[in-house]
Amino acid sequence: MSVAVALVGCASALPPAPALPAAAAPAQWQAPLPHKGTLTDLSRWWQDLGDPLLVDLIDAAQQASPSLASARARVLQARATWRQAQARLGPTLDASAGASRGVTQPATPVASTLQAGVQASWEIDLFGANRLGSDAAQARLDSAQALWHDARVLVAAEVANRYFNQRACVQQTRIARADAQSRQETARLSALSLKAGFTASGTAALARAAAADAQGRATRQAALCDIDVKALVALTGLPEAMLTGRLASAPDDLAAQAQLAVASVPAETLAQRPDVFGAQRAVLAAGLETGIAQAQLYPRLSLSGSIGALHVRAAGSSDSMATWSIGPLALSVPLFDGGQRDAAIEAARARYDDALASYQGTVRQAVRETEEALVTLQSTAARVDDAQTAEAGYRDWLQATESRYRGGLASLVELEDARRTRLASADALVTLRRERIQAWIALYRAAGGGWHPQADGPQP
Repeated sequence: MSVAVALVGCASALPPAPALPAAAAPAQWQAPLPHKGTLTDLSRWWQDLGDPLLVDLIDAAQQASPSLASARARVLQARATWRQAQARLGPTLDASAGASRGVTQPATPVASTLQAGVQASWEIDLFGANRLGSDAAQARLDSAQALWHDARVLVAAEVANRYFNQRACVQQTRIARADAQSRQETARLSALSLKAGFTASGTAALARAAAADAQGRATRQAALCDIDVKALVALTGLPEAMLTGRLASAPDDLAAQAQLAVASVPAETLAQRPDVFGAQRAVLAAGLETGIAQAQLYPRLSLSGSIGALHVRAAGSSDSMATWSIGPLALSVPLFDGGQRDAAIEAARARYDDALASYQGTVRQAVRETEEALVTLQSTAARVDDAQTAEAGYRDWLQATESRYRGGLASLVELEDARRTRLASADALVTLRRERIQAWIALYRAAGGGWHPQADGPQP
């Protein structure tokens, strides 16, 4: 009776299961919220853009991504570990069978012996170590599945960013080439005027230098577009020739995509981020594993039993018998291990502290990413009208300056200044639209990509 009381007392000494840390979500976002639109299902937002090429690229990238394949393997590993932990809660059964023939004692006939049996063993989970192990394995599985979804979100965001960057690059290349052609024509006319004696040699040199500079910018811009294509090839695993052909026929007007907007982002968004959920579950698992380590300080109780059958045949006669046993009921009490168990507890506590710090950092990063995305969306929305007005005004100014230059009323320096300003404004408008799209993608990433804790993980 005293032994049972002691065991119960040991069991009550174990700490309760750790509570999940709460996401330190702000009461409200400090960044202003963009107007228009609503925050709807983000899980497949790219399908709403009406761009089938983007959909195909993201699907291909999610099939080819090494990081996604690695995350899937970790889910399958965690799932198998959870099944092992569940199995430890119940008894184990082993079957055995054997046959022999020979003389077992002097002056006895040759005998044939057949035997079969089933052995059972069960570790009675007095202090909940196995139950804690099962719960910890479930938390690790939840974390792995959430991080698999996070990998999917990251792949989609990376492909979308690279795709829109390439589309903007094509627009900027077109602008740069048009500017280079215009400057080359001016250089040609200046050279003819120089031969006729109507233009100074310095003016002609300026025209040639401006044309060469513009051609260099156009060449460099085209190279940047090629780099984006190769990045998309690496992300999607698609043949470059096929991808280049599809990109060439795809629309590159970013104006429609740049109209993406969101009306509100609830603070609960942080709880819908798979990386935050995964970090939270990692903290829970680490806390449970600390309890497992502490349980190793206490006695272990196990029970075994067996059922068997024996058949013996000798000298033309045979005999059969059945055997069974329950026990022993074994109690193992830890006495001395040189401090191994205490060290294991200390290591488990350190892992818990590490997981908690990582979780807190993940939450802070999530808040930062959301705030930054909202600021950028608001900023680009406020700047787009001004950028369009500036681009149109500088375009009209360039046309007027070109007309004055052809009539001899403006110098080449004035014309080149108008061209530089027009080029800068056109580039700025394209860059602004790309920045707005990338801010929307960042918000998609910051809001968890439409994931929710009940989402299924990858299938075996």
